[in-house]
Amino acid sequence: MNTEELKQIADALMADDKGLLAMDESLPTCNKRFKAAGIPQTEEYRRKYRQLIVTTPGLAESISGAILFDETIYQSTDDGVLFIDVLQKAGIITGIKVDEGTAEMPGSPKEKITKGLDGLDIRLNNYYGLGARFAKWRAVITIGKNLPTEANIQANTETLAKYARLCQEDDIVPIVEPEVLMDGDHTIERCYEVTERVIKELFRQLEKEGVYLPGLLLKPNMVIAGKDSHIKNSTDEVATATINCLLASVPHDVAGVAFLSGGQTPQQATANLHEMHVKYESKLPWPLTFSFARAIQQPALDIWKGKDKNVKAAQDMLRFRASMDSAARVGRYSVDLDKYPVL
Repeated sequence: MNTEELKQIADALMADDKGLLAMDESLPTCNKRFKAAGIPQTEEYRRKYRQLIVTTPGLAESISGAILFDETIYQSTDDGVLFIDVLQKAGIITGIKVDEGTAEMPGSPKEKITKGLDGLDIRLNNYYGLGARFAKWRAVITIGKNLPTEANIQANTETLAKYARLCQEDDIVPIVEPEVLMDGDHTIERCYEVTERVIKELFRQLEKEGVYLPGLLLKPNMVIAGKDSHIKNSTDEVATATINCLLASVPHDVAGVAFLSGGQTPQQATANLHEMHVKYESKLPWPLTFSFARAIQQPALDIWKGKDKNVKAAQDMLRFRASMDSAARVGRYSVDLDKYPVL
């Protein structure tokens, strides 16, 4: 484990006013979004879409790192240039999603556990050779009646910690993502309670595995009411609950925190991140940024629709949404600023 290299990469990912682009959708997830947009669900169209993203001019002005999927890391542009090389030339650090999705938890089928530890050390070594310098593993925690169970929290945090240790042994910065899902009718207070429990247990497990925290990033959910609760929390409520929860559960020596958007609209996720910086910047012991997928990509996907003639317009939208998140990271976002020209 090269702790100096790990810290250098982690710090670079969190530097300036930039954030991460999660373009690591699994094949079923990507195909589902393509189907909704009327795009053929084929490997070639997925390649075209990822090409649109990685070749977006000026993307590196807002994005420090891009998380790829296994299929994507081997793909190339129309000119035969590997996507990973395009990103590196632009100054964007390449990462890779390494978990293998979720499965029902034995004895508690409403909960999920994440797969992928088998053979992970071999895959990580291969990804490092390809040029990946950070990785991501997602665990999902469900809130419901008598959920989450302690067994589910334990299983998912133990696996996240083992993954993180394996990453660092291969000089890859791990992103740990314990996502407390927005699904359900729970209150913001309930989300706070569960999120704090999960993160505290995660860092207990990380300590147990000897993970080097200055070479690790946390990718948590924002603390917000469930989407079926019909409660619309204000940006102030979300910012206050989220920051208080993180201050109570995240060690100060972690390299940084990069939020997932978790089903929020692009504007909601961006506004909430902005509010956290406006109100709490001076209290933050670690850099705080974004690691969004849909909140950056969906508007561009809606414009592209799988048509070559729409590539430039889609790239313009992608760059615009990333720039809004970059502005939010330093407390310079506003609703008035977030007005993209009508096409």
